[in-house]
Amino acid sequence: MKKTTFTLILAAGLSALLLSACGGSGSSAPSGNSGSTSQADNSSTENASTELYVYNWGEYIDEDVITQFEEETGITVVYDMFETNEEMYPIIEAGAVSYDVVCPSDYMIQKMIENDLLATINFDNVPNIDQIDPAYMEMATAFDPENQYAVPYCWGTVGILYNTKILEELGVEPPTTWADLWDERLSGEILMQDSVRDAFMVALKKDGYSMNSENEEELQIAKQDLIDQKPLVQAYVIDQVRDKMIGGEAAVGVIYSGEMLYIQEEVAELGLDYELEYVLPEEGTNLWLDCWVIPKNAANKENAEKWIDFLCRPEIALANFEYITYPTPNAGAFALLDEELQNNKTVFPDIDSLQNSEVYSYLGDEVDAIYNDLWKEVKSN
Repeated sequence: MKKTTFTLILAAGLSALLLSACGGSGSSAPSGNSGSTSQADNSSTENASTELYVYNWGEYIDEDVITQFEEETGITVVYDMFETNEEMYPIIEAGAVSYDVVCPSDYMIQKMIENDLLATINFDNVPNIDQIDPAYMEMATAFDPENQYAVPYCWGTVGILYNTKILEELGVEPPTTWADLWDERLSGEILMQDSVRDAFMVALKKDGYSMNSENEEELQIAKQDLIDQKPLVQAYVIDQVRDKMIGGEAAVGVIYSGEMLYIQEEVAELGLDYELEYVLPEEGTNLWLDCWVIPKNAANKENAEKWIDFLCRPEIALANFEYITYPTPNAGAFALLDEELQNNKTVFPDIDSLQNSEVYSYLGDEVDAIYNDLWKEVKSN
């Protein structure tokens, strides 16, 4: 789930029926009615297709990779971006725009599967699937039990980034737990994620609960914890955590691990007089996985499978990692990294060491509504 700043091409909204996509080629994505809506229909027209409609997070691919794919295959890529899973979902659900391949996160993939929005992948067309480390295919079974719908693309954790100098000036020890984000000495120095699931994950894990809790009592406790923490919070943000922390504007921030390689390089290049360190809290955290999937109404399914296979090539996955800096699940690409980077446990933590960590689950519309209502209470207090 890429969280860096980008220019959003599509205006999101529930009124997806009025939406037409704007891609790099300047053409419009086909409507759900104009393209084939079944896999059988797709197979009969696929040979004539020279287009691919891609829907992805911003800055989540090396643009040279897109160009190389087009040159090798003769397929024109129309590439659009979304900012959140919740923005992407209603676009795919409405079917007004017929995207061929999309890159959602774990829990949203589960929701899409349960609501029959995805096509199964023909892995005969994706031979490079064998480059994905089996550990990540196993991780994907949490939301795609039979590994039929999703191919891992990037993964990571959520942790606490902290400024060593500011903490020292405040007389605060480096954080080791989520509970440390309730330390009153950090008043005005905390950056929290402006995301209902991530915010509640912090509070739920602090209290020893599952971040996928559906227990109303546990959720009420987590809500009150977030309300109690709110006076200490400088801001609820998404993209800005990285830049605010590099700028020395806060002492601690909840952040995605994929930002850490960029942060480490920036700190060294700028010659800052403080360090920015990343810690995975002892109570456990979110272990997330973004994957490529194919919507059921995709008009160019075989082209989508060519795209997925291409991105699974080790040298292509390596190029994407070097651009995105989010951990790659591609074993072939990992083997091409230098030893120092392979041993960078901030970027590539050992999965076996991530005790008490969980993958987000889709909890159903009713429970989602409860989370959203409780989050509104937090934000309005």
